[in-house]
Amino acid sequence: MKVSGFSFIRNGTLLSYPFVESIQSVLPLCDEFVIAVGESEDDTLDKIRSIGSPKLKIIETKWNEKMNDRGFVYAQQKMIAQYHCLGDWAFYLEGDEVVHEKDIPIIRECMQKNLDNSDVEAIAFNYHHFFGSPKWKSVSPGWYRREPRIIRNTIRTWAPDGLYWVVMTKQKRGRYPRAVIVDADIYHYGFVRSVDSMNKKNLRVNKYWGSKTTEIQSYEMDSKGLNIFQGSHPAIIQDWLASEAEQQFIPDPNYKITHKEHKYRLLMRLEKIFGWDLSKRHFKEVK
Repeated sequence: MKVSGFSFIRNGTLLSYPFVESIQSVLPLCDEFVIAVGESEDDTLDKIRSIGSPKLKIIETKWNEKMNDRGFVYAQQKMIAQYHCLGDWAFYLEGDEVVHEKDIPIIRECMQKNLDNSDVEAIAFNYHHFFGSPKWKSVSPGWYRREPRIIRNTIRTWAPDGLYWVVMTKQKRGRYPRAVIVDADIYHYGFVRSVDSMNKKNLRVNKYWGSKTTEIQSYEMDSKGLNIFQGSHPAIIQDWLASEAEQQFIPDPNYKITHKEHKYRLLMRLEKIFGWDLSKRHFKEVK
């Protein structure tokens, strides 16, 4: 079994992405790691080179600055990296996502177990979406709770917006991949970077989604959609959390929830009553 890891990044230092930690967290699982590095204004490329692993394959790219339709430039960069992967499996991590060291053997076993099972096209992970600080995580159905991050590298797939995959059938129709859910987690830290860094990030990346940028003064979210995180963070991310993440966030009891958050509260009530999971899934589960 050969495993390729892959990702893309641009201005990772400037926008406070834990991209080095992300790559290092998954390297023990990979025979190669392909990274598409967009032309940056900081030391992103140098930091990646300094990882010093012979597994790294760096592809230098230039982003299409006129592409502002629903983040499709992210899909382009993701697929540039994926198309260079040579493994049986391709493991995608975004620059603010990290794998816990305790889950490495579990993930490897799952890939090996399903290597020859063609019914399994992808492997989906449980998600910890941290919000405001490393102490809090989202439990709202407005945030995907499970998502494929490993795809079989012998099937025709593409990424319409960078987040998920579409499998192209012989009838030239697209569908979500068939996936098993591994008993392992992805730790997502995109919404714990400092408020200043978040404003810098939004100012630079919102244009690729056709969105206007409004400066925030603090993180805000419906407290009903948040829980205190009870687990442990990966060892590799500890220094970044101490130096780059917000630490003092507390949900505001006077925060006025949005129309969408009203809907999510209703969905959470239905989930509690019926035991459902009403969050979005970009895969079909294989039992």
